[in-house]
Amino acid sequence: MIAVAGEALIDLVERDGTLYPLPGGGPFNTAVALGRLGVPTGFLGRFSYDQFGELLAGLLRESGVDDRYVLRGSAPTPVAVVHTSEGGDAAYSFHLAGTAYADLTPEDLPDLGEEVVALHLGTLALATDPPASALEGLMRRESERRLIMVDPNVRPDVIGDRDVYLARFESWLAYAHLVKLSARDAEWLYPDLGPEACAQRLLSLGARLAVVTLGPDGALAVSGAAEARVASPPVVVVDTVGAGDAFGAGLLRSLWASDALGAGAVAVLDDAGLEEALSFACAAAALQCSRAGAAPPTLAEVDELLATRT
Repeated sequence: MIAVAGEALIDLVERDGTLYPLPGGGPFNTAVALGRLGVPTGFLGRFSYDQFGELLAGLLRESGVDDRYVLRGSAPTPVAVVHTSEGGDAAYSFHLAGTAYADLTPEDLPDLGEEVVALHLGTLALATDPPASALEGLMRRESERRLIMVDPNVRPDVIGDRDVYLARFESWLAYAHLVKLSARDAEWLYPDLGPEACAQRLLSLGARLAVVTLGPDGALAVSGAAEARVASPPVVVVDTVGAGDAFGAGLLRSLWASDALGAGAVAVLDDAGLEEALSFACAAAALQCSRAGAAPPTLAEVDELLATRT
């Protein structure tokens, strides 16, 4: 099982002046995407008992995601208001204080069973306290036991001080084996470095495999043993909500399917192995971009898209 830890929230997506509630949150989207891709997955985070919390819990079950590590509480579900541009890019404003998002302490964290082979952490839950310190403790606790993947999915408006966050982010690289950044993440964190140099920086700080997504230009990956770069399949973009989450899930699914979901295994993948993983991940992200809101593709849909490109 891959355990995904972090926030679950409701995206209020603006269309023609009306807000539509859709399940969201980077880690939640990633867990749902993994479930739809047929990967044994569990979610670790807190849901409210309110109506939105029940909606989130129901979608996890529908997607085949295990809920044994889900916590419940009375604090309301956090909300993000999503505005999309004509080109499909999304901008977010978050409402997090006093919600289930912040209702997570180190004492709340469950012990993970032997069935968990990898732990994915990311987005807002690593950006603000609470719950960042709790999840950092989880990362440190589990780094010797299973693969750790970090996707910071940087939200500057929530983070605030870049230098403080950068120091915190770089401290995670002592524990994270696989790190994924978007081109925007990389530019905000390391404005003087291009994507390739940024990936090398992550390796120098401890990551075993560094991946940078490049939007419509695909993605690149670098380890100490190999490197690869692939293009993204062309699609008509509706919006980019959840694209990075679908990519991360696709990457983990490909590594899982090739029995490379381990700290040592990701470090020794060859060029062809990295290219295969990136191709699958880019196809998953492209399909997500072709539909509105976070609605990750199924394994059959990704396989079909890849088949048309061979």
